[in-house]
Amino acid sequence: MDYSPIVNEVLKALWWFIPVALLISLLQSPWFKGTLGEAFVKLTAKLRLPADTYRPIHNVTLSTADGTTQIDHIVVSRFGIFVVETKNMRGWIFGRENQPRWTQKFHKTSFKFQNPLRQNYRHVKALEAALDVPAGAIHSVVAFVGDSRFKTPMPANVTRKSGYIRYIKSFRDPVLSEHEVVTAIAKIQSSRLEPSWKTHREHVKRLESRADPAAEKKCPQCGSAMVLRTAKRGSNAGQQFWGCSSYPKCRVTQNIT
Repeated sequence: MDYSPIVNEVLKALWWFIPVALLISLLQSPWFKGTLGEAFVKLTAKLRLPADTYRPIHNVTLSTADGTTQIDHIVVSRFGIFVVETKNMRGWIFGRENQPRWTQKFHKTSFKFQNPLRQNYRHVKALEAALDVPAGAIHSVVAFVGDSRFKTPMPANVTRKSGYIRYIKSFRDPVLSEHEVVTAIAKIQSSRLEPSWKTHREHVKRLESRADPAAEKKCPQCGSAMVLRTAKRGSNAGQQFWGCSSYPKCRVTQNIT
């Protein structure tokens, strides 16, 4: 019996099935969701923040003492510099300002993720190191996009959808001169690493190294070795973290992830 017609039909079906399966996998990937969320924030900033007052800069990777940090969006204005961290998530979001990890509940499944306020703190400190601006001029903003709902009270700078626009516009007292705004933009552009796939891959590798307990780590402040410690008291009792080996002279700590 000649099976070639059947084989040909199967191959024709696979010809369509494989690209569709790959496309579905791509659309469900964290990378695509992150890219889509960043595109939403970028578009709403362009449409709703007047260009003559607010100057957005997107996808900024800065060098730090212990690697690199990647900032989704920076909005520079006379009313302050806003560092925007984007989260494209669905479901219910539970979290407190001081909790190291928050919870996403979708259907009957729960997932833990790093507190985005802590994540963005690293971005803010890196930008502070790169710029010469008055204290308090840089603000952290977290923008959740997607079909998510907060199920615990959130700080004003943790927003949903385009709520980050309202938060940015709520600052109405100038803290920077026009010259300082132009200077800050120039320093960001000159300090950032080239926005490319290579830069992104190297940044991801450094993140993976930071999460590896066996990898050597150095304190971003004093350069001493970072050692793995366990919190003995407080709300974080029992949780591990990286602490500077020069403690108590240097009190720098880092989350494991």
